[in-house]
Amino acid sequence: MFARKAVQFFKNGSKHLTTQANSKISGKASLYFGAAAVATGSGLGLYYMNKNAAKADMIAEGLHAPTFPFQHASTFGTFDHASIRRGYQVFREVCAACHNTDFVRWRDLINVAFTEEEVKAMAAEYEYEAGPDDAGEMFMRPGTPADPLPKVYANEQAARAMNNGALPPDLSLITKARHNGANYVFSLLTGYYDPPAGVEVREGLHFNPYFPGGAIAMAQSLYDGLVEYEDGTPATASQMAKDVVTFLNWASEPELDDRKRRGTQVLIVFSILSAIAIFLKRNRFISLKTRKVVYNPPSKWNQKP
Repeated sequence: MFARKAVQFFKNGSKHLTTQANSKISGKASLYFGAAAVATGSGLGLYYMNKNAAKADMIAEGLHAPTFPFQHASTFGTFDHASIRRGYQVFREVCAACHNTDFVRWRDLINVAFTEEEVKAMAAEYEYEAGPDDAGEMFMRPGTPADPLPKVYANEQAARAMNNGALPPDLSLITKARHNGANYVFSLLTGYYDPPAGVEVREGLHFNPYFPGGAIAMAQSLYDGLVEYEDGTPATASQMAKDVVTFLNWASEPELDDRKRRGTQVLIVFSILSAIAIFLKRNRFISLKTRKVVYNPPSKWNQKP
């Protein structure tokens, strides 16, 4: 009697374990199927959005800028500091005639593209309003590294008056303020063409397919040989556009080099710690994970021990 009950107990236990295992397997399968469904739905949604984006009106939205191989755009890439120096020269000789950079100061250029002595000499070429003095009068003084880069216009109204009502944007954060950032600015600077047949551009505007609406008030500003680089680099229009975009990208994100350097250090440290943790875990729990429990039932249940 006791033996039959024991056999029945083990049979019921094995059935319960089998049912529980099957339920776990079915639960995992449901989880996998759910994850696959979510991934498929997300992929279809992204495909649908990209498909619609490709069909967007080019004239209204502007032509999508291609991706260019800027050195700082790669995962571990850093700024080309020689390009930043050349880009500042292009900005000073070409772009600074119309655009401000309110958030860039002379001292930001130190040890980035110029030495401290060079920055002090460049800042001293400009005069800044200071004061009041003992008589209560404002006066002009030479610039210092703590001053911002000189402004072109005193206020927005003056800027619009000098540009037929159009307001030249501040370029301090321009690559962050525009979709596709550096690629868009480079494409805009090099994207001036004659209007295609059937497209009319009103007087005072210039056709540029990368600008929303296809017509921009800013005329083409970069031409081959417009500036003379001090390092002898050929000053083609595309080279000048690349250099000034690199400078503007640095102005928008001057901490990029430090952030990538620290990020690389963090990845290295976490990789080492992860390897140590995996090694310790495998050695600590190897005995538990490889342990096997063997049950040898007696040959005769009714046999008394």
